[in-house]
Amino acid sequence: MHHQGPEMELVHLLRAVTVELGAHSARFARRNGLHPTDVRALIVLMDAARAGEEMTAGRLGTALGLNSAGTTSLVDRLERAGHVRRVRGERDRRRVTVEVDERAIALGRSHFGPLIGRTVELLRGYDERELAAIRGFLTGVREAAEADRTDPGDDGTAPEEPRPAP
Repeated sequence: MHHQGPEMELVHLLRAVTVELGAHSARFARRNGLHPTDVRALIVLMDAARAGEEMTAGRLGTALGLNSAGTTSLVDRLERAGHVRRVRGERDRRRVTVEVDERAIALGRSHFGPLIGRTVELLRGYDERELAAIRGFLTGVREAAEADRTDPGDDGTAPEEPRPAP
């Protein structure tokens, strides 16, 4: 095997981290009777709340790459489980937003909290310049992944199974 530069070493390390984080998220989903898309939805909703943005079901579906029926089913399922609630707008009662319930936040904190704590401790070992470099790198990787997700002609669905010849 030929020597790879430091860039590819970091790419492979990032891939390994992504696999581990995915496995960590899958354990959370399995232990709590959730589908992986349910976990992604909760993360999208919490990120929106942290940014001070309201999240309608339509915006949630777009963020997750789901159609209207799939989004309704997802929100219904999460609402029945007590993880989210639908909230009517104060000024426009027709506008309905979706919010994460505090119980779901506590459930997530109990599972992800130790990992988040260890990550924060690691980051405290870096100075402001190094943190800016890490932030810039992770932002760039996220933007590259988002650009790949929105390539023309890619609707985010799995390819169809080949059909047998008649």
